[in-house]
Amino acid sequence: MNAARLRSLLTRVRKGEVSVQQALDQLRLLPFEDIGPAKVDHHRALRKGFAEVVLCQSKTPEQVGQIFKALARGGATVLGTRATLQHFEAVTAQGLKAEYHEKPRAIVANPVKKAGRLGPVLVISAGTADQPIAEEAVLTAELMGAKVERLYDVGVAGIHRLLEHRDLVEKAKVVVVVAGMEGALASVVGGLVDKPVVAVPTSVGYGANFGGVSALLAMLNACAPGIAVVNIDNGFGAGYFAAAVCRQSRRR
Repeated sequence: MNAARLRSLLTRVRKGEVSVQQALDQLRLLPFEDIGPAKVDHHRALRKGFAEVVLCQSKTPEQVGQIFKALARGGATVLGTRATLQHFEAVTAQGLKAEYHEKPRAIVANPVKKAGRLGPVLVISAGTADQPIAEEAVLTAELMGAKVERLYDVGVAGIHRLLEHRDLVEKAKVVVVVAGMEGALASVVGGLVDKPVVAVPTSVGYGANFGGVSALLAMLNACAPGIAVVNIDNGFGAGYFAAAVCRQSRRR
């Protein structure tokens, strides 16, 4: 849709020939912007409810800076995951206001504190070593408008630590469980609650953990129902899914 067609569409809306919803349906199909190193999807928020997220891993700082500049045009909030300080410096070099979150290795440009009307989402981590992935889930869900609570270092080696906080678990709309080693915590939590559980296997563990594969397989084979499993170390995917579930439940 070029500029002339866009002006025509807006004119038709003003005249009442096209409803606002019909116009939005057309805008959802707008083409991407080709900036060279990437084809930036400006209208993902219209289709998905959240803007395109930048996976910084394997991209050069210069590429990340260019992509952020394009996405952040007009003051939009942009999230970048798996980011280094070099990526962050390239983003700020574009003149953008941005924050670097060290633990989840994430960049947020044009950060806006949202009210947190969705949820609450509870993010549980089995051990301290799982917290960087848990924090990626927290940050993602918060940026999508969810209120997020944390419950860390409550793995199955000391299950009484989890049971001490049953009230916190019960009030959550969605629970994200982040665990490495054998990944048993997701199954334990899934057996305690009547709400969706998003399980995140992490690569934390000794040799037979196989870089998180043992936790992934354990979560996929969990005997407790109601558990969805994302990929190894995918805190972003878990936070996104949890916020999306909360958004749908709010619309009912």
